[in-house]
Amino acid sequence: MQKVNFKFQGMKQFKRCIPFFLVVLSALSSCLDKDDEPRTWELEMQELNRYITNLLNLGYDVDTTELGVYYIVKEEGEGPFPEQGDTLTIAYAGYFIDGTMFENTTIDNSEGTITFNFIDDTMIPGFEDGLKVMNKGSNIEMVIPSDLAYGAEGTYLIPPYTSLIFVTGMIDLKPVSDND
Repeated sequence: MQKVNFKFQGMKQFKRCIPFFLVVLSALSSCLDKDDEPRTWELEMQELNRYITNLLNLGYDVDTTELGVYYIVKEEGEGPFPEQGDTLTIAYAGYFIDGTMFENTTIDNSEGTITFNFIDDTMIPGFEDGLKVMNKGSNIEMVIPSDLAYGAEGTYLIPPYTSLIFVTGMIDLKPVSDND
């Protein structure tokens, strides 16, 4: 996995970063635009249904977890699936349905991955639920409705009633028994 280095060593490199900063600024300004129609659950369901229908029409096998997270297995993994206390190392990118990226482990930290103990109470329920269908080496796309993410409130970056898409790879899974 390619690492991203944000050390500026001159004006030439700075100029290459300008388009990135413009995209981020544009995304943030659109989130903060007061003239936008308020988001509703009905609008989210229209967008979500359209997105899932498009995936199905493109021939993807869309499945759902017990909680209602939609997912597509892009690459099968091997070995056990995560259980409480296991140590997971993952890489992911988070997107809105319109394709705008809001988070990416390869940008957000120097390793390009995150490692944590499963189940982490700080995760949104839908992300945690989606991880349960992954094993080492697997890659999936999960689509998380807002009721399993940030709901009607949203966050500083996620508008209310917004479904989220995570393209996620399970780099490593160490069962809790191996961590003793």
